[in-house]
Amino acid sequence: MREQFYAYIEKLQDKITNKLEEIDGEAKFHEDLWKRAEGGGGRTRVIQNGKVFEKGGVNISAVHGPLAPAMQQYFKVGDVDFFACGLSLVIHPKNPMVPTVHANWRYFEMYNKEGEVLDQWFGGGQDLTPYYLFEEDASHFHKVCKDACDKHSPNFYTEFKEKCDAYFWNSHRNEARGIGGLFFDYLKDSKEKSITEWYDFVTEVGDSFLDAYAPIAEKRKGLEYTKAHQNWQEIRRGRYVEFNLVHDKGTLFGLKTNGRIESILMSLPPHVQWVYDHHPTPGSEEERLLKILEKPVEWV
Repeated sequence: MREQFYAYIEKLQDKITNKLEEIDGEAKFHEDLWKRAEGGGGRTRVIQNGKVFEKGGVNISAVHGPLAPAMQQYFKVGDVDFFACGLSLVIHPKNPMVPTVHANWRYFEMYNKEGEVLDQWFGGGQDLTPYYLFEEDASHFHKVCKDACDKHSPNFYTEFKEKCDAYFWNSHRNEARGIGGLFFDYLKDSKEKSITEWYDFVTEVGDSFLDAYAPIAEKRKGLEYTKAHQNWQEIRRGRYVEFNLVHDKGTLFGLKTNGRIESILMSLPPHVQWVYDHHPTPGSEEERLLKILEKPVEWV
């Protein structure tokens, strides 16, 4: 399973970066191949200062070795070894009318010292963070997510949307990071689904990503915007940074397992503002967004 899933994310990385370069029309992804001293490595691809994308990363990695003590405590296990691989992406567009997007699809195995698999599971999802809300974009993104889920269970979209809304919640701000999507974790071999069936589901979601995001980026990339729009985008990016550094499990896992710091922090946007006690103008599009982020919305 680990070889099968890694081969899948290698191809998916190529597919996504090729499409995003096509949408940008100017910038290309810069590739770094890296190795982790404790075992494994990855292929980081970053696009910067493009016509459409100010900064974005589409990274794959496969790392292995002894599980760090901090993560042993987190998983409530003893001295075990692990293997983890996945694709993680964050795209920060230049135009404030184009939403930021994040996605991640990953696979994890845990072994005893004899090399026997003790546990294995999939996780991941995809979510959208607009700065100016176009409701048809939110509905489109969620419809693609729902269609992918419905092929595997009529209950998955509702379940994994709710988990996404709960996970991407900036509790210290009491607001959502964005308008959600899907989030799932610990998808394990069970009576309901075999690990192979979970593989089929996770790769279905991965394959749906470009259908969910590319049409939105294409539609909005040419819209006009002002310095005021850009200021708001940078203020909202600050909330994105706060979530990733305070709450995000993937970021914290990477930092606690001696992950490659440049790959872990590629999710952070290049230009951000923290304005003291900022409140948008009453009745504005900015205030409308904040009101929508106060509680989850049923988009489809």
